[in-house]
Amino acid sequence: MRQDADPGLFGPRSVTWQLHADPVMWIAGVRALYLQALHPVAVRGVMINSSFREDPWGRLMRTASFVGTLSYGTRDAAEAAGARVRRVHRLLKVDDPALLLWVHCAEIDSYVTVARRSGLPLTGEPADRYVDEQRTSARLVGLDPAAVPATRAALTAYFDSVRGELAAGEDALAVLDFLREPPVPPALAAGRALVWRRISSLAYDTLPDWAHALYGRPVPPEATVTRRLVTTARLLRRVPAALRWRLPPGHIPRAVDRLGPDARPDPYTLSVPAAILDGPESVHEDDGGDGTRWGTSD
Repeated sequence: MRQDADPGLFGPRSVTWQLHADPVMWIAGVRALYLQALHPVAVRGVMINSSFREDPWGRLMRTASFVGTLSYGTRDAAEAAGARVRRVHRLLKVDDPALLLWVHCAEIDSYVTVARRSGLPLTGEPADRYVDEQRTSARLVGLDPAAVPATRAALTAYFDSVRGELAAGEDALAVLDFLREPPVPPALAAGRALVWRRISSLAYDTLPDWAHALYGRPVPPEATVTRRLVTTARLLRRVPAALRWRLPPGHIPRAVDRLGPDARPDPYTLSVPAAILDGPESVHEDDGGDGTRWGTSD
């Protein structure tokens, strides 16, 4: 790895760097939206102030670009992106720390849950390290990192503490219906039925039992959902990384160009902490998602 290059806020030896390159993060992001909608105050702010309904794909891409900038951009780029988000939050008066914390925790829980259930080795210490790393992202959206869960246990305790505030009101049900069938141009309607509906349905099914209960829908069999998620993840991971990573917003190729080929992410190294924690001279064999390791689930 080039020693004179800016590794950004996390760097190639972080869990964040490895994990956020995996294609199941798109499924996790949709799950986060379903989960976030269960906070009546938070979802009301989205419905009033967001372009989610008018420009759903633009909103999703802007969110993906923000996460990509924080994960793989330079430190200056990440700090600037965070400053823009905080400014928008202030202007729209949606900078209540309690609401920002809910959005953050729903997102991080979704990333950890979907990644683990899809077959990535995100358990134990790497999972806790990831939750802790994401307190940096929380700071950039306006939260005090000291008030943000730093472990999976703390994340679970947070959800236990807010369960009484959650409900599937009219706004949440509108988000549910919208995510199942967002508007698209007529030419893309077939693609929505073939691809998006399956992805959004799978994302919804990975929600915790209590979220299904709030939405008033049956809890799907856990083993069936996990099997579907693993199968979908294997298919997505067979798409060559060189192609996946160059799709918008394309932050990963720019980061690898900046730092060198040893910076290529490989989420399966999460089971080998030394590969991430060793000094810059320690590198691991990395197929970047193109090799046979992507077809495994252990």
